[in-house]
Amino acid sequence: MPSASPADDTATGVDIVALLERGRTMSTPVLRAAVDRLAPPMNTVAAYHFGWIDAQGRPADGDGGKAVRPALALLSAEAAGAAPEVGIPGAVAVELVHNFSLLHDDLMDGDEQRRHRDTVWKVHGPAQAILVGDALFALAGEVLLELGTVEAGRATRRLTTATRRLIDGQAQDISYEHRERVTVEECLEMEGNKTGALLACAVSIGAVLGGADDRTADTLEAYGYHLGLAFQAVDDLLGIWGDPESTGKQTWSDLRQRKKSLPVVAALAAGGPASKRLGELLAADAKSNDFDSFSEEEFATRAALIEEAGGREWTSQEARRQHAVAIEALDRVDMPGQVRAQLVALADFVVVRKR
Repeated sequence: MPSASPADDTATGVDIVALLERGRTMSTPVLRAAVDRLAPPMNTVAAYHFGWIDAQGRPADGDGGKAVRPALALLSAEAAGAAPEVGIPGAVAVELVHNFSLLHDDLMDGDEQRRHRDTVWKVHGPAQAILVGDALFALAGEVLLELGTVEAGRATRRLTTATRRLIDGQAQDISYEHRERVTVEECLEMEGNKTGALLACAVSIGAVLGGADDRTADTLEAYGYHLGLAFQAVDDLLGIWGDPESTGKQTWSDLRQRKKSLPVVAALAAGGPASKRLGELLAADAKSNDFDSFSEEEFATRAALIEEAGGREWTSQEARRQHAVAIEALDRVDMPGQVRAQLVALADFVVVRKR
């Protein structure tokens, strides 16, 4: 992985923590005001999801996520020569869509933990998870369209397209869980939809609100799309080998859900004894009635076979490759040097993170 510290990218002198915190600080008041529009109890359920209150409704300072997308939206505005504030509605809209997807994904995947807390469906029930997710999606369009500008209409069109692709990716992800084999190309397409599309939107939406032309916005989207693929490749590695203390999820999380993530798919495509044995085990798993009672050792065996077949190393290399393609896209946009340095530093952060 690229050698960059999450706190400070020494190659560019960018303080990543400060950059992410700027995005969070500038967008959160507008985000909270949008959530406050929701009818009870959806407003408090959403507040719990965002970490603003605990399960009993008391004020909390929960982990609200990495805030990469808001940071990108503000930088996007600056890349177009506008003030970062111009990107705030875009940052909020993208964050609302992102969290709409998390609420629904947690329910569909049966995840009981997110950000070291019980998920919304676990605390408030499946119905509230669905309703609040739907409400956040609707709010995203409102936040943009109430600006009443031509640029807001263009931004909304990009957001709705990205959302549709995100949903396509989730549908593909679910369908792949029930297939014995998925190609690497299919997996990359799914992850490009599920993760790349919204990150691409985040890094173009501020520029669009700032008056950038479509060529500039499309090029920024290319950076975001490939950054999304790098982000998801790292996520796939963490989904199998991540430290639960850092990720907030169970050990072998993706293996427990039978996800056909990149390490799994690459290992199955590699050939060789480990690949063959892994294929046999996963085929048997798909037909097993007691999969939920598997021991830690059984999941550890599958993880070891994935690594032996080369799935872990291939995915690590793919993260680096997608990172490089993302950085190359920045060379096609005329932007202030400091903004480019910050976008490079964010890309580095994405591929060295531990959660």
